[in-house]
Amino acid sequence: MRTLLALALLPLPAMAGTPEVVNDHILPATDRFATAAHALADAAGADCSASALDTPYQQAFDAWMGLSHLAFGPLEQDGRALTVAFWPDPRGLVARSVRGLVADQDPVVDDPAGFAEVSIAGRGLMALEQLMADEVGDYECRYARAIATDLATIADAVQADWQDHAQLMLDAGQDGNDRYLSAREADQAIYTALLSGIEFDADQRLGRPMGSFDKPRPKLAEAWRSDRPLRNIELSLAALRDMAVALSDDPIPLTEAAFDNAQAQVAELQDDPRLEGVTDPTQRLKVEILQQRIRAIGTAIEGEIGGGLGLTAGFNSKDGD
Repeated sequence: MRTLLALALLPLPAMAGTPEVVNDHILPATDRFATAAHALADAAGADCSASALDTPYQQAFDAWMGLSHLAFGPLEQDGRALTVAFWPDPRGLVARSVRGLVADQDPVVDDPAGFAEVSIAGRGLMALEQLMADEVGDYECRYARAIATDLATIADAVQADWQDHAQLMLDAGQDGNDRYLSAREADQAIYTALLSGIEFDADQRLGRPMGSFDKPRPKLAEAWRSDRPLRNIELSLAALRDMAVALSDDPIPLTEAAFDNAQAQVAELQDDPRLEGVTDPTQRLKVEILQQRIRAIGTAIEGEIGGGLGLTAGFNSKDGD
């Protein structure tokens, strides 16, 4: 009896806010991406010049940053996440694929079903960025329209599939749910995506252009041609913060303070949107501080959210990047 009483008095892990994450974070993000992808497709259909596509392209990429960290479920299926944004790309496959299609004047760009079978490096936001960086002729115009239409199709599929997947997460542990055998499995998937997103920002979005002190590599930054490297980090942090707040039912002051510190450091770098300053020792220090502060977010999440919910990070499809 004394043992049972002692166990009853132990603090229990807080309840995870999986329903809040699903309903208030994930599903709205898929809606925003679908809307932006269709706007990009409409714009490409009307005028495929780089100047006309720039704003809808930027808006589609902005919307993508709201869900790019969800590397499980519908985005993991059929390699959709990499199809939308093929990055990191250390071997330059995007440039090679785009130039190959253009050089061959491959008619596959005029066949939506056929284009869906093209290498993922030749599709998506990164391929469109590559096209927009060069002079747009008749073939490039048709190619840009094919990419935009394909993105809208993928966005629709992700939006629809997340409606079904959301129900699986909300019904975790119920009879017939073979995907999430318990509520903890659904919590674990979200928590792993959260921590993996933080790591991806620090190790990939910052680590790749940083390279080493002796050999910085700013042109390995994500979407550098369209001035997006810093913006992508800023938007990713905002999305991950929203997800973290929704996941924990308890206040998370340490985690929020860590996000504040990182976002303040992003503000210090606003004059360097491409992170080209990694080649300058003074500016590089600011980038290193940002990387440290993003990693500090992960530490705070592990202690405050993981500890509070009794969760540890599992495998994520981004772990191998």
